[in-house]
Amino acid sequence: MKKIIFFAGLFACSIVASAQNTALKVKVAQKAISLESKVISWRRDFHQNPELSNREFKTAEKIATHLRSLGIEVQTGVAKTGVVGILKGGKPGPVVALRADMDALPVKERVNIPFASKAMGEYNGQEVGVMHACGHDSHVAMLMGTAEILAAIKSDLKGTVKFIFQPAEEGAPEGEEGGAALMVKEGVLENPKVDVIFGLHISAQTEVGKITYRPKGAMASSDWFIIKIKGKQSHGASPWQSVDPIVTASQIILGLQTIVSRNVDLTESAAVVSVGKVTAGVRSNIIPEELEMAGTIRTLDKKVQEMIHKRVTEITTNIAESAGATAEIKITKQTLITYNDPTLTEKMVPTLEAAAGKENVILTAAATGAEDFSYYQDKIPGLFFFLGGMPKGKNTADTASHHTPDFYIDEGGFVLGMKAMCNLTLDYMNMNASK
Repeated sequence: MKKIIFFAGLFACSIVASAQNTALKVKVAQKAISLESKVISWRRDFHQNPELSNREFKTAEKIATHLRSLGIEVQTGVAKTGVVGILKGGKPGPVVALRADMDALPVKERVNIPFASKAMGEYNGQEVGVMHACGHDSHVAMLMGTAEILAAIKSDLKGTVKFIFQPAEEGAPEGEEGGAALMVKEGVLENPKVDVIFGLHISAQTEVGKITYRPKGAMASSDWFIIKIKGKQSHGASPWQSVDPIVTASQIILGLQTIVSRNVDLTESAAVVSVGKVTAGVRSNIIPEELEMAGTIRTLDKKVQEMIHKRVTEITTNIAESAGATAEIKITKQTLITYNDPTLTEKMVPTLEAAAGKENVILTAAATGAEDFSYYQDKIPGLFFFLGGMPKGKNTADTASHHTPDFYIDEGGFVLGMKAMCNLTLDYMNMNASK
C-alpha cells in the first residue's frame, strides 16, 4: 500500500511539473511575440554597424548593457571581446549554455535595404567592406531576446542559464587567437560548470518557420593546409634547366583530387579537398624557384580526417620528389566536427517540434561548412540546429548563399528562434532538475 501511495505521489508531482512547464511555455510564446519588433530593431542596428572578428567592441558593449538591465550577472572581455551572462534560476538544477556569435565578414554589401552596411574595416592589412553576411547579427538579437524572456521567469527556472556571446566565429585575424576555442581555453564552460549547450544558425536557404537538424556529424571539420614547393629557377625559354614548381604543383593538385574520389568511402562519409590559392613567380618569362599553395580539407569523420591528412602528405611528397623538387606541408586543424550528441538530440527534437510544428522540423543532410560551436561540443553534449531565414515561397536556387554580398534573410523567423532556445532550456531543466 505504501508503495502504491509513493508512486501515486510521484505521478501527481510529474503531472504538476508538466503543467507548470506548459504554463511557462505559454508565457515564453507570448513574450517572444511581444519582443519581435524590439529584436528586429536590435538586429538592424547590428547589421548597419558590423564589426570584424576580435573587433566587436561596440557590439559587446550593447549586449552587456542589455544583460545588466535585466539583472543578469555579466562578464566582459572573455576571449578578447566576448560577453557572458549568468542567470541563476529560483530553483536548483543544471547549467544550460546558449550561444550566439557576434562577428561580421570582410564582405561589401550590395543588398538594397534601408539598414544596409556601409562600414569599412581592416582585414589582414587590407581595407575591406564589412557586412553581416552570415546572419550573426540575427543570432545576437535573438539571444538578447531569449535572455529577456528567461530573466522574466527567473524564479521558475530549475537551474542556471549561461548566455555566451562569442566573438570571432569566422576565425581570428592572422597572428591572433579567438573564437570558441579561446572561450573554452579561458574557462567559459566552468564557474559554473556547464552541463549542456544549445546553439542555432539562421539559414538563408531554409524557409521561414522551419528548423533543420542532424544528429552526430552535422557540419564538417575544417582543416587548412599550406604546401610549399621548392624547385630550380630558370629562364622561361629554357625550361629544361629548371625544376618547375608550377608544373609540379599542377600535378600535386590533380593528385590531391584523387583522395576523395579514390580513397574515401563516399557511401559512409562525405569529404572535400580543395586548393583555393596558388602563388608563384614575378614574370611571364621566368620559371620561379618556389611556389606556395593553400587549401582546405573538410571531413565528417575523425578516421577519414586522419586518412586524408596522411594521403595529402604522401601524394605531395612523392610527386615533388619525382619531379626533383622538395615539398613542405603544414596542415592546421581550424575547426572540429560539429557533432550533435545523438542522445541529447533525440531527447530535444520533440521540443523543437512543439515550437515549430512537427511537419516543420526536418532531418537534413550533413553540411561541409564548418562551425566553431564544435569546440564546446568537444567538451560537453551540445545541439546545433538551423533556423529558416528564407522568405516563404522563394526557391533555394534563387537565394544568395551565406558569405556573399547579396546575402539576405527574412526576419519573420525570429519569434520561433527565441521560442526554440527558451523551450530547449526549460525542457532540459525539467528533465534534469534536482529532485
